[in-house]
Amino acid sequence: MARFLSRIGAFAHRHRLSVIAVWLVLLVGGGAGAVTLAGDTSSSFSIPGQESTTALTRIGEEFGSSGAAAKVVVHAPAGQTLTTPENATALGDLVTKLGALPGVVKAANPLDPKAPAVNADQTTAYSTVTYSAAVGEVTADQQKALTDVVDAARGTTGFTIEATGEATQAPFHIGGIAEGLGVVVALMILVITYGSLIAAGMNLLTALIGVGIGVLGVTIATGFADLSSTTPILAGMLGLAVGIDYALFIVTRFRHELRRGADVPSAIATAVGTAGSAVVTAGLTVVIALTGLVVVGIPFLTQMGVAAAATIVVAVLVAITLVPAVLGYLGHRALPRKQRGAAPVEEVETSGRGFLAGWSTGVTRHRVLALGLAIVALGVIAIPFASMRTTLVQRPATDSTQARADQMLSDGFGPGFNGPIIVLFDGPGAVDAATKAVPAISGLNDVALATPPTPNADGSAALVTVIPKSGPTTEATEQLVADLRALPKDASGPTASVTGATAVSVDVAKSLDDALPVYLALVVGLALALLILVFRSLLVPLVGVLGFLLTIGASLGATVAVFQWGWLGDLVALDSTGPLISLTPILVIGILFGLAMDYQIFLVSRMHEAHSHGASPLDAIRTGFRQAAPVVVAAALIMFSVFAGFVPAGDATLKSIAFALAAGILFDAFVVRMVLVPAALALLGERAWWLPSWLAWLPSLDVEGAALAKADEPVPAEEEHEAVAVKR
Repeated sequence: MARFLSRIGAFAHRHRLSVIAVWLVLLVGGGAGAVTLAGDTSSSFSIPGQESTTALTRIGEEFGSSGAAAKVVVHAPAGQTLTTPENATALGDLVTKLGALPGVVKAANPLDPKAPAVNADQTTAYSTVTYSAAVGEVTADQQKALTDVVDAARGTTGFTIEATGEATQAPFHIGGIAEGLGVVVALMILVITYGSLIAAGMNLLTALIGVGIGVLGVTIATGFADLSSTTPILAGMLGLAVGIDYALFIVTRFRHELRRGADVPSAIATAVGTAGSAVVTAGLTVVIALTGLVVVGIPFLTQMGVAAAATIVVAVLVAITLVPAVLGYLGHRALPRKQRGAAPVEEVETSGRGFLAGWSTGVTRHRVLALGLAIVALGVIAIPFASMRTTLVQRPATDSTQARADQMLSDGFGPGFNGPIIVLFDGPGAVDAATKAVPAISGLNDVALATPPTPNADGSAALVTVIPKSGPTTEATEQLVADLRALPKDASGPTASVTGATAVSVDVAKSLDDALPVYLALVVGLALALLILVFRSLLVPLVGVLGFLLTIGASLGATVAVFQWGWLGDLVALDSTGPLISLTPILVIGILFGLAMDYQIFLVSRMHEAHSHGASPLDAIRTGFRQAAPVVVAAALIMFSVFAGFVPAGDATLKSIAFALAAGILFDAFVVRMVLVPAALALLGERAWWLPSWLAWLPSLDVEGAALAKADEPVPAEEEHEAVAVKR
C-alpha cells in the first residue's frame, strides 16, 4: 500500500494544477447541485414496522392527515379566570386574529362548549392553530406572523401567552459563532504546531474544501431521499474534524522529509506513502464503523452513518491527492523561515529533551502506577453510564416560548398533558371495543385521564387518548406504554395499537438500546482484527481495544452526568436535564471507535517501526512516542475544538453527541493513548509484539511505509517520469 500511495502522491505533485482544478470543479458543481436539487429534511425519527409507527400510518388513512399545528397557551391574570365576560371576549378576539394568519386553516376557541380546552380552574386554556402546510413546512414568515400576534396580545389583554407545537419549531442550522470559534481555535493550534501561518492556512483550506464537497453531496441527496435534519450537520462536523487531522498527518511527514534534506517531489511521495498509508487505514476504520450501523436495521441511523462515511471518504481522498498537489506549490514555505535553509537533520523528532520526552520516560518508568491511575480515573468517570436513560423527546430551550408554553400546560393540565398516548382500535366493532377498554385503561397506574372513544367516519376505527400523570420522558410513562400493550385483547375483535409521539419515542429508544450491545461487539471485533493486521501482534490490539472500551464508558458517563444529572450544566449552556437523545450512545460508539483507532495507529505504528528497526521494547516505545505524540496531541486538540464548537449550538440532538465526542477525544488521546497504552506496552515488554506462528500467514498492511524504507533508491525527482514509483 505504501508504494501505491507514494505513486499517487508523486502523480498529484506532477499534475498539481489539474488535481486542484478537479477538486474546485467538484466544489462548484456540488454547490450548484445543492441549490437546484436539494430537498427538505425531516426532524422526526421513526422505525418502519414498529407498532407505534404502523398505527400512526393507519390513523392517517382512517382519520385523514392534518397539517402542522401550534398550541397558543393563555393564562389569566392573577386572581381572575378566563371565563369572565371581559376575558372571554379578549380570548375570542385573539382566536379570530390567529385564524386570520397566513397559512392557517383553523384556530380553535378554547371556550367552545363542544370542544373545551380550558383547565378545571378556568385559568389556563389553549387554542390549537392548524396550518395547511405539513410538519416541517411552515415557513419562517408564517412563524413570525404567529409570534407577532402573540406578542401584541400580551400587551393588550394582560394575559400570559406563549406558543408551542410542531408548527413553531424552526429548522436547526449551523454557522453560528460557537461553530466558527471552533474552527478559529483549530487554526490557532495548526499555526502553533507548524510555526507557519501559510502551512496552517493550507491545512484548514483543504479540509474545508473536502467537508464542503461532502456536505454538499449529502444536501443533494436530500432531494432524492428523506434524510434527517441532523444528517448533514453530523457529516459536516465529523468531516471537518478528520479532514483537518488527515491533512495534518500528511503535512507533518512532508515537513519531516524536507528537514532530512529531501527535495520537494521526493518529500511529497514519501509523505503520502508513509503518513498516507496511516490516513487510509484510519479513514477506512471510521468508514467501516459508520457503515456498520447498517446492521442495526434502523433506516434513519443507517442514513446518518452512510452520509458521514461518505464525507470521511472525501476527506481521505483530499488528503492523498489535493494536499500533495497544494504542497507542490507551497514547497519549502511549509517550513518556518529559519528552517528553510538549515542543514539536513536525520532525525528531527527524536530528541530526548522536551516535555513529551520527559512524559514518555516518566510513564514508562512508573508504568504500574500510571496504568492503575488511568484505569481508575476513567472507571470513576464511567460510573454514571450505568444509570443512562434515552429518549427521542426533545426538550426546548428553557428561555424559549415553547418551553414556557409547555410549562404552562403542565401546570394547568398536568405533566402528562405534553405527552399523550393514543390507543387505536382498528376493525369491525372498534367503537364498542374502545368503549369497553376505557375503564381498564383508566385503572392503570399513572393514568390521569382516558377520553371517550373518537370514531372515524364509518365507525371502523376509534381513538382513545390517554393522558399520563407523569411527563413524557419519565420512567412511569414508559412503563405505562408497556402496561397498555399488555392489556388483554380479544383475538377475534379489532386490533388495539399504542402510538403517539411518546410511544414512538419509547419504541425507538428500546430498539436502539437493544442494538447497542450488538453494534459494540461488532466494532470491538473489527478493532481486534484490524490492529492484528496492522501490528502483527495479539496483545497490542487487546490493549487498544480495552482502552477504547474505557474511552466509551468515560465519554458516555460524563455525558450522563452533565445532561441527565445536570452537573456542570452551565459550562455547556444546558437548558434542561433529562434522558439522553436515543441516537447519542450508538453514534458516539461508532465515531469514537474510528477516531480512537486513528490515534492508536498513528502512535503505536511509530513504536512498531522503531522496534522493527532493532530498538529495544522500552526504547521503541519512547522513540515512537516522541515522534508521534506531538502530532496526536495537535490532532486531538483540533478535533476537540471542532466538536466542542457544536456543544453550545442549542440543538438538543447535536448538543449531547458533540459533547460526548469532545469528551471522548480528551479521554482517549490524553489518558488512553498518552498514559495507558505506553504504560501497558512497557509492562508487557517484548511480549507486546508477539504473534503466534499459526497467524504468521496474515498479510501486513505496512502503515509505516517499510517498503519505501527498504527501497534501493530514494523517490526520484519529477523529471524522471518512468522512475517515480519507489523501486521494489
